[in-house]
Amino acid sequence: MALAESNREGRRRTPFVSFLKTASTSLLSVAVTMLGLLAVTFIIGRVMPIDPVLAIVGERASKETYDAVYQQLGLDRPVIVQFFYYISDVVRGDFGMSLLNARPVSEDIARVFPATLELATLGTIFGVLVGVPLGVIAGVKAGSWIDQVARVVALVGYSMPIFWLGLVGLLIFYGILGWVGGPGRLDIFYVDIVPTRTGMILIDSAIAGNWDVFRNAFSHLILPASLLGYYSMAYISRMTRSFILEQMSAEYIVTARVKGMSERAVIWRHAFRNIRVQLITVIALSYANLLEGSVLTEIIFSWPGIGSYITTALLSADMNAVLGGTVVVGLIFVCLNILSDLLYRIFDPRSK
Repeated sequence: MALAESNREGRRRTPFVSFLKTASTSLLSVAVTMLGLLAVTFIIGRVMPIDPVLAIVGERASKETYDAVYQQLGLDRPVIVQFFYYISDVVRGDFGMSLLNARPVSEDIARVFPATLELATLGTIFGVLVGVPLGVIAGVKAGSWIDQVARVVALVGYSMPIFWLGLVGLLIFYGILGWVGGPGRLDIFYVDIVPTRTGMILIDSAIAGNWDVFRNAFSHLILPASLLGYYSMAYISRMTRSFILEQMSAEYIVTARVKGMSERAVIWRHAFRNIRVQLITVIALSYANLLEGSVLTEIIFSWPGIGSYITTALLSADMNAVLGGTVVVGLIFVCLNILSDLLYRIFDPRSK
């Protein structure tokens, strides 16, 4: 009796111990990854051929002024000491002051990031809603004209430079047809009408009940989001097709068909169910790529997101802003990878 109770107690503890091991491993991996990211950004900030002191005081400043700012920035300390100070500041969310506007970089990032988040989220939703069904159909109908069309569409999405598609899209849909709004997030008339709550105009205008601002914001958002969504859709559809092709040749699919199960049930209840875990990782990576890789789209459409913020800072030699934005983007990428791993374990009990 005591032995049976001990076995039951051991079985209850095993999932908890497994969870602790997984959590500790994940945290250690995140810590090591972030330390490496901070080291890389710190080295970049030091090897760039830009003097941060001259960027602050100007080339005509006296030597006394230069030396004072040099010491104020801590550049007179050993490099390893500077690195530890840099880590302690980043952990506190302090990325320094922007040289462009003399505001904390963390405040600037908090102001511009919601614009990128809104753009990438809508693009990912478009990519998932179109890419997953397209990939499933292409995989099931492998070799058919539907499959060929889907592959060509995905190939164009991969091959065409997004800046070229953006310029053509603006010319046709905004300049000629007038179906969408132009560059920027809003027309000037609608700026600052609704209070900022989340920083995402669609949500803020919906909360405020101002549907004129909502429609205007959506007209500006739909074209750049569609371009990013097209890029995301190309990647998701190709991966979905590959996953489905692998499943459709499996023995359990043949067994299900022999039992008389409908083709619809075979595809969506069995084949798709077995690829959803893989799709979680694909979608998470696609989302992360849109969050960090929408620089050209934001520049073309004058979208005030983190991509255009980092680009402007780089061109202006504002290294505090560049490094701060880089760290934030890297942290988001790591967090999305952890989230996909957690969802992987939830949907696939075999991985626990």
